[in-house]
Amino acid sequence: MDYIENIKKPSKEEQLTAMESYNALASMLKELQTENPEIEIDETDEKIKIPRAALQLLVKILEAMSQGKPISIVPIATEMTTQAASEFLGCSRPHLVKLLETGEIPYTKVGKHRRVKFEDIMGYKTEMKTKQRDLLIKMMKSDEESGLYDS
Repeated sequence: MDYIENIKKPSKEEQLTAMESYNALASMLKELQTENPEIEIDETDEKIKIPRAALQLLVKILEAMSQGKPISIVPIATEMTTQAASEFLGCSRPHLVKLLETGEIPYTKVGKHRRVKFEDIMGYKTEMKTKQRDLLIKMMKSDEESGLYDS
């Protein structure tokens, strides 16, 4: 999956440019009245209409870039191979296949090959993070109740 493998952290110069652009675009976006504003590209003097939602997404991208975070845009309905999905989750491919076969993550079959929707992989990852956090909180409370933190 090209969009996962080639993600790079923005350079310092890109971070500074993104920060300047973020500040300008975020404040300009608040003043927009239309749903499809027209913007002009200085270098070409060309004007193009861009949906407001795309500009709002661009603001989020610029904000993340200005913080030095790598960016990747993946359409929600994108289907992934089991190898790409396992790499994204940080687990082995056989473990992912087990999750698919037990029904923990939905999938479809194309011939002999399994395909998983990106949104389903993200949902599973989010669910696992939530369960981990809740379990850690439960463990900490148990430790506190048993007096492990008393001095």
